[in-house]
Amino acid sequence: MHTPPFRSTTLLLSLALAAALPASAAGPSPFTAMLDSTVEHHHLPGIAMAVVDNGQVVFTGIRGERRAGSGEPIDADTLFKIASNSKAMTAAVLARLVDRGLLAWDDPVTKYLPQFRMHDPWVTQHMQVRDLLIHNSGLGLGAGDLMLWPEPNAFTRTDIIAGLEHLKPVTSFRSGYAYDNLMYVVAGEVAAAAGGKPYDRLLREEVFIPLGMTRCQAGTWSVAKVGNVAQPHARRGSGNAVVNADADIAPDLASMAAGGIRCSLRDMTRWMQVLLDPTRVPGWLSEPQRRALWTAHMPMPLGERQRRWDNAHFSAYGYGWRLSDMDGQWKVAHTGTLSGMYSSLALLPDRKVGVVILINGEGEDARTVLMQAALKHYTAPTQRQTVAGYTEQLQAERTQRRNTPHALPDTTARKPAGVAATAQWQGLYRDPWLGQARLCPENNTLRFGVDKSPTLRGTVMQLDSRWLVQWDTLGADAEPWLQVEPGTPPTLRLSAIDPDIDFSYDYQDLQFTRIGDCP
Repeated sequence: MHTPPFRSTTLLLSLALAAALPASAAGPSPFTAMLDSTVEHHHLPGIAMAVVDNGQVVFTGIRGERRAGSGEPIDADTLFKIASNSKAMTAAVLARLVDRGLLAWDDPVTKYLPQFRMHDPWVTQHMQVRDLLIHNSGLGLGAGDLMLWPEPNAFTRTDIIAGLEHLKPVTSFRSGYAYDNLMYVVAGEVAAAAGGKPYDRLLREEVFIPLGMTRCQAGTWSVAKVGNVAQPHARRGSGNAVVNADADIAPDLASMAAGGIRCSLRDMTRWMQVLLDPTRVPGWLSEPQRRALWTAHMPMPLGERQRRWDNAHFSAYGYGWRLSDMDGQWKVAHTGTLSGMYSSLALLPDRKVGVVILINGEGEDARTVLMQAALKHYTAPTQRQTVAGYTEQLQAERTQRRNTPHALPDTTARKPAGVAATAQWQGLYRDPWLGQARLCPENNTLRFGVDKSPTLRGTVMQLDSRWLVQWDTLGADAEPWLQVEPGTPPTLRLSAIDPDIDFSYDYQDLQFTRIGDCP
């Protein structure tokens, strides 16, 4: 694959966008330089950005392609995975149901889902609808996420709710913040039970249709029929390659309410405008429920970079939103992260300013620096830095982490584990929530795989006296150590090799027990 020809498509895109979104600035914009610098430094396959000021669209910028090398440019209607920016929409659906008297924030979850169980029966009894949205369950960071990602997998929402009972808490209920996706899956099912319709239908009726977000998709839908869909990418050498490409039909993802919605730049701009100015759709959400979404319900840790970059003094979670201050101004924001897709949305409500960024590649740093530069244009115009300056700071942070004692260990001396030498440990294993796995010979190699998650399959390698799993399709940054613990029966445990692994690889929550022989 080659780096997308951004410059060759810029003129055509600019002409197309002149009519794509109303009220866009026709002349030079400071955001143009920010966007171009981001593209230059981060080599993205594609990116779409919009800025709203005082309720009006003052900038739209689009670069790149839906699929690198295809020649198919992204436009204002191209669908992106918005990932965890879906959470705010789930919270909005629930708020609409509260407005209609179909549920209350302090209702017990079991009122709507009698099958709901947490590990602690007391927590099961006292978990309220509001608790599902604010990451206070007591579960560890990303607990149970392996039932959601990597995709595709065969886990259903029923599986996820059943699995919660087997996830052990790491803190007491409501005592602290730990980001959690599974509770949003539960929240979507609570909404479906209270509203009497599947969650994806509620989402369309309560959010997409009344707000005019005409391209957004959730549930099962035809990629071929809808068309104009950005594909996720990973870096491959000096270019970008499509990963996890869509089939003709997008499935009804179990993760939908937590991170499974897709929308276009036009849709997300409309979302921002209505959030910033409720008079655009009068009566869509009552003032008490608007306040509830943006109330600080759970304190969050305030990071060192956030203090330094934003001059921030507080951080908290509302219903589907992160709340903080930035240079003395109120900030409401969230990010979204999936393999090969990144999003970021931030609002300065008191100024009616909003910024949204959608990326179809490895764009974590790109969204961070671009959003920071864009918001600083409003919060501290005399102190702002360039995208290049923020990028250098992130690179310096990464270099510093690599030089710590907890740096990624060298595993290059790995070799395939011997099949004969590991015979006593081979067999079928089961984890209470992830289900059946197998540690079995295949073509003279020892293989490990999770039955319901086909991406979690790989070859067992040996490094000195340790084992690790080299996944077939996932990168080295997702690899785990594999440890057999003798006993009757023996058990298997996984642990992350990379100390900076994505928290959704919650290997530490797994414990496989041997249940039988290899077939």
